[in-house]
This record gives sequence, C-alpha cells and structure tokens, in this order.
Amino acid sequence: MHATTTLAALTGRTAAQQPYWPDPDAVDTVERELAGLPVLTPEDEVVDLMNGMALVARGAALLIQGGDCAERFHEAVPDLVRRKVDNLQGLAAIMRAGSGLPAVALGRIAGQYGKPRSSPFETEESGSGRKMPSYCGDAVNEPEFQPAARTPEPRRLLTAYTCSQIVLDEIRRSWSGRPVLERVHTSHELLLLPYERPLVREGAHGTYSGSAHFGWIGERTRREDGAHVALAQAVHNPVGVKLGPTVSPEDAVALSRSLNPEGVPGRLTFIVRFGAKEVEELLPPVVRAVARHGAPVVWLCDPMHGNGLKLAGHKTRLIEPMRAETAAFVRTLREHGQWPAGLHLELTPDPVTECVSEFDRPPRFTDYRSTCDPRLNPEQSADMVTHFLSLF
Repeated sequence: MHATTTLAALTGRTAAQQPYWPDPDAVDTVERELAGLPVLTPEDEVVDLMNGMALVARGAALLIQGGDCAERFHEAVPDLVRRKVDNLQGLAAIMRAGSGLPAVALGRIAGQYGKPRSSPFETEESGSGRKMPSYCGDAVNEPEFQPAARTPEPRRLLTAYTCSQIVLDEIRRSWSGRPVLERVHTSHELLLLPYERPLVREGAHGTYSGSAHFGWIGERTRREDGAHVALAQAVHNPVGVKLGPTVSPEDAVALSRSLNPEGVPGRLTFIVRFGAKEVEELLPPVVRAVARHGAPVVWLCDPMHGNGLKLAGHKTRLIEPMRAETAAFVRTLREHGQWPAGLHLELTPDPVTECVSEFDRPPRFTDYRSTCDPRLNPEQSADMVTHFLSLF
C-alpha cells in the first residue's frame, strides 16, 4: 500500500526540520521513485527486533544503541561497516558479560544520513561573515562551505537509499551463525519525510516502516500534533522519542499514550537527554508521571546530546558530565521502580579524539573527523558501558 494512503494522518500536520528544497517537483519525483523500490528492512526483521525489545521492556535484557552522529555516503563500504558492527557487538558483549542478561544492539546505521539543525543557516567560522544553508546530512547536502555543496538536492535521498542497502547487506552477513538477540539491527532518526513516507508499506502484521528496523523522533520534531509523531503512529515498528529539557511530564504522558495506545511492551522507547546539570531536577517528575499515568515505555539514557560545549574551536563533549548524567539516570529509574534499560551513544570504531576529559589541559583534538557532532572512540565507549553496569 502506498504511503499516501497509509499515512493520511500526515495531511495538514506540521513537519518541522525539513530542508528548503529549491524544486518541490523534483522532491515529488524522488518520492515516487522510492515508492517503487523494495523495502530496506522487511517486516520479519522488524518483528525479530520487536521481540528483543519486549525483553528489554520487561527488564529481562539491556539495550545499547550507538553509531555515527551522521553517516557519510563514502563510508558505505564493507570494511568500515564491519568495523562499526564489530564495535557495537563488542559493547553488547560487555553488557552481557557484566549483567548476565541478553543485550540488544541497535546501530545508528544504514539510514542516519539526515540531521536536524538548530538553525537553517550557519556562518563561516573564518570571519568572512558568509552565510550558507546548514549541513543537514548527506541525504540533503554536503558539508563543504560552498553554495553548490550546501544547496539541498532531493536526488541525494536516492543515494541514501542505495548506501543504506549496501550497509544492510554487510550487516546481514554479520548475522551468520548468530542468535537473533545478538544481531545488530538498524535505526535512524525519522526525519526526512520525503524519504520515510514512500518506504512505509503494508505487511502481514499491518503498516510498517521499511526504512529501518527502529526509528526515533527527535527532540525538535516530537510535537504530538506534528507530522513525525503521525508517521510513528502509523507503523508497528518499535519507535523511540528523544526527550530533552523542554519536555513536561504531561507531554511525556501524552506521547506515551499516543504512540503506544495498546501498551505493547517494547513498542516505545523514551531516549532521555537532559544534560548533567538538569537531569536531577527534570527527570524524576517525568518518570513518575509516565509510570503513573502513561503507557509502558523503555527508558534509555543519551548522556551525550545534553552535554555539548565548544573548546579550542571544536564542538566536544566532556566525559565526566556524561558519566554523571548516566549515574543520575540509573538512580532515578531505580528509585521509581523502573528499568534503566541502557545507553544511546554517538560513537565510532576509529581512534578519534572528539570527546575529551575535563582534566585534559589543554584539550587535544589530534584526530577530529566528525562533520557534525563529536563521537566516543572505542576505549571511551567501553568505559561508558562499564560505568553504566557499575551502577546496578
């Protein structure tokens, strides 16, 4: 069934964080082309992940979700994909060994080619004062600070599909000989509606998204009456919502009810990102309200997105606030009788220096590669997972 019929509720809904496409007719053409292509993630794989998420929801498993801030098209090559998958499987193995429980692994992979931005424009840092459209991920434009590179190009959505297919083929090769619970499944932010809509299809269990096994709605697009929530409502995939400092307890309750009206375990994940300075005050009333009045949710900690800052001309995140937010998350969930299910991290298998310690004086960004937000290197990622486990 075509997306325009399954997603009728999107009509008239506000769609935040969409690029300004210079040629709307070209966008329509790309949507039609995507609608004629096979799904990337068939329904049976979605159901496999849903079964794993149900275990997480019941406190019988943990969850690690991680990967790049923004994937790049040129990184859709087998060797790098294997390293990303191995890195994530290694973190899941640490969780299993440290807890004695299964650990579900979700990659920010095979589709994380779009990025929401706080401003549609950015100014060149050289001091020239030149302004360009913001880099919104490879599915929209390119990071080079040039007019041609920064102009949104809808046919890049087709390249995102092709690259996701290449990455998924390699991920599936990694599944050989592994139990379903130990396989890496895919996830990305359900952001670019001209990409997401045509990959919604009708299956044996109802309407589902064929762009990823799991999709989440961001902090900037989680309005209950918005188009992104309508998209998530229309599919039976497990879905997530990022909750930041602006969320109220009432907002969280309403989102839980609208996205999980039947109370299905594992259907909905709240990915909380309050920041170390605000989590102690803001998280408890949200958890309390959802526990008392909302539908069941999986609680996941994103200790990165609320703890960004700029040092020595680089966007970075300090390790110590991330550890502090993780500790507050686990403590709050435990105090309210809820399961602290795991971590959502931006990470890479490469030995980058993009996140640093507050004790590094001066901070040394000797290997900074991200085109968007800073990521944890393998040693830092393992440290975060080990720290999380130590809190139980």
